[in-house]
Amino acid sequence: MSENKTTTAVTDKAAPAEGRPLLEVKGLTKHFPIYGGFPFKRQVGAVQAVDGVTLDVFPGESLGLVGESGCGKSTTGRMLTRLLEPTGGTITYDGRDITHAGRKELAPIRSEIQMIFQDPYASLNPRQTVGKIISGPMEINGINPPGGREARVRELLETVGLNPEHYNRFPHEFSGGQRQRIGVARALALEPKLIIADEPVSALDVSIQAQVVNLLQELQRERGIAFVFIAHDLSIVRHFSQRVAVMYLGKVVEIADRDTLYEGPRHPYTHALLSAVPETDIDAQKRERIRLVGDVPSPIMPPSGCRFRTRCWKAQDKCATEEPPLVQISGNKPGHLTACHFPEDPTTAAADRKEDVVMDPALQALEKDVKHA
Repeated sequence: MSENKTTTAVTDKAAPAEGRPLLEVKGLTKHFPIYGGFPFKRQVGAVQAVDGVTLDVFPGESLGLVGESGCGKSTTGRMLTRLLEPTGGTITYDGRDITHAGRKELAPIRSEIQMIFQDPYASLNPRQTVGKIISGPMEINGINPPGGREARVRELLETVGLNPEHYNRFPHEFSGGQRQRIGVARALALEPKLIIADEPVSALDVSIQAQVVNLLQELQRERGIAFVFIAHDLSIVRHFSQRVAVMYLGKVVEIADRDTLYEGPRHPYTHALLSAVPETDIDAQKRERIRLVGDVPSPIMPPSGCRFRTRCWKAQDKCATEEPPLVQISGNKPGHLTACHFPEDPTTAAADRKEDVVMDPALQALEKDVKHA
């Protein structure tokens, strides 16, 4: 595999687009303090959940955010909605800096940024009816739609595929998929411009996941809503998102449009992720299979330099001393940014390989024993 070098400076935009981004994130950081000693008032460390995330979201665009569990995807999403206070960096929404904005400053834009939560069972108040849950945001923001709030709630229930007569029912009377539809209706109640969907289908049955994803896709097309779609299922992200950002241990390591990323990834971690996606086409060209050694390092003490170097088969001394910037690499399409000193060849095909790439020593030893048996 070739070892191309970076040739251009860091760019903020990860895909060519016209006009100003709806959401601009630069160097976003979130560290959770760890206290120890007695009486537990002394900070002894910090969990570096998110550490320097930079990305843009344009009006009407869907951006996928993928990575292993614990890489900081959900924390990033909660900071974008300002449910969490960032430790550092900036969040600019529609030209306004909302990084550390107070309640009064956020009030005018709260209705424009909404969130769909991962757990449809925990995100709905069991003591409130569906009508109260969906009309709550309108009541808080003093919105009185034509025909009244009840008529608007019934309209939203029908929009998300539920019976308007469910207005007076409670959440425990619905299935997981129906509860998530209620969550979608609540997010739509204020007609937002941006929705942060935090793994909205991961808690649902596979048979229901496609229905909810298709619903969100239809709503995006009809209403022009921008989405940040957080997930770990790469096949769902490819179906829903126009651009995809890959996170590892609190950092974005690669970002590109959907087809470019899936067909020509450059970062070794992205290669490893895509190699784990099951092949549905038997006649398709074989893809190299990469099994990574070890677990993700602790975010309390992440590795120096490149955070992926402890599991990377291309790591060299430079990777331990210099953190690779997220830049345009020679040979990449415009807007395809990668954070790697020694990027992979832009292909996932394994036509020239006689064996899969195996990074786990135990698996490698097992394969050798099987061959000699």
